[in-house]
Amino acid sequence: MSDNAPTESELPQDTAAQEAANDSVDGQQPGDQDWQAQVAALSAKNAELADQYVRAQAEMQNIRRRSEEEVSKARKYALESFAESLLPVCDSLEAGLAHQDASVQTIREGAEATLRQLKAALERNKVIEIAPPAGTRFDPHQHQAISVVPADQEANTVVSVLQKGYSISDRVLRPALVTVAAPR
Repeated sequence: MSDNAPTESELPQDTAAQEAANDSVDGQQPGDQDWQAQVAALSAKNAELADQYVRAQAEMQNIRRRSEEEVSKARKYALESFAESLLPVCDSLEAGLAHQDASVQTIREGAEATLRQLKAALERNKVIEIAPPAGTRFDPHQHQAISVVPADQEANTVVSVLQKGYSISDRVLRPALVTVAAPR
């Protein structure tokens, strides 16, 4: 052998092994840095999503609380408005009772005026009278039949109204009490 010939340890090693040795930093395997970067990115994304979730939950609780407060206020102020519209009726009744020597005619006129005030207050608050005229088809959703009577009109129609009913918006507060024509 010549003196210039490389020894076995000096011969070129496998290039992949050389790259692995060069890439290895602090004892890490090749690809560890990529994996760690992905884990760090996913951890950051997870933290961001967790924060968004907590914020969304808090916002939902705030919305729920505000909605409950608004419903409570709406009920309170709706009742307040209704009561306020009845105060003039109460005042009229008290004024009528304050007159000790009022005639029957004066009392009647006062009662009629007070009734008009009451009806106006109810209408302002969407309370509508249910008083079907005779001959109207019986509607079990708005009428309550008290009796069935023979009549000279079509069967299952209103003969007379014994007591008016009332509805608020589309909801029946009290059905009208009616007599209904019997089938012939």
